[in-house]
Amino acid sequence: MGKAISQDGTVIAFDRQGAGDPVVLVGGALCDRGIHRELADFLAPHFTVVNYDRRGRGESGDTPPYAVEREIEDIAALIGAAGGRAAVYGISSGGALALRAAAAGLPVTKVIAYDPPYVVSEDARAAQSAQGAAVPELIRQGRAEEALERFLASTGIPAEAVTAMRGTPAWAGLVAVAPTLAHDFAIMGDSRVPTEHLAAITAPTLLVDGALSPPFMRDAVRTTALAVDGARHVTLPGQGHDVSADALGPILIEFLAEP
Repeated sequence: MGKAISQDGTVIAFDRQGAGDPVVLVGGALCDRGIHRELADFLAPHFTVVNYDRRGRGESGDTPPYAVEREIEDIAALIGAAGGRAAVYGISSGGALALRAAAAGLPVTKVIAYDPPYVVSEDARAAQSAQGAAVPELIRQGRAEEALERFLASTGIPAEAVTAMRGTPAWAGLVAVAPTLAHDFAIMGDSRVPTEHLAAITAPTLLVDGALSPPFMRDAVRTTALAVDGARHVTLPGQGHDVSADALGPILIEFLAEP
């Protein structure tokens, strides 16, 4: 395990494997670097893969107060540890963070986002906001388990499925990381596609969605691709939001290997 020191002194833990041009992998809500272990293994024969725990997760630290800029600085520190320039891939809210990092002017060679969960439809945005708006406040009140339940419900997971999850060994781990949901809510803002930020991206950009991903995400991916000059958009057949490394890996390898 490696450690990068972010600008505010926070220790960011990461695994490095492979050789070649570097790529940083950014996880989404409730995820530590374990979410990308299979993808890292898939990419490592072709690239140097930096797979990290976002702040507040896994073995990384978390220095308050939180701001999205701190997570961008974390990625900057990881890029520095990787040699000073790197591609960045992110999934879900991690994809939105990867786009923000590229827009902020970090030395990002290429940026790829899978299913960044922006919301284009005003009706869908209002419905999602009504379900999830309480999550940051519940976290501020220290009610992490309630925040987790509310977040899962806002993503469309049925109540009976959430109840079933509560009985699994993984539940305690999800509750432990639930306070970082406030970070993801800050990254997503009002959930609108941030066209002004995206217009600042100059690195080659790839937006990817799954054919089985939620319709609102697929709409958002198309809109996001249009907001970034020259961005490409690819849909993976048979994949949903929980994309497999076997399906995603070849697309990433092809895009990242292009001169």
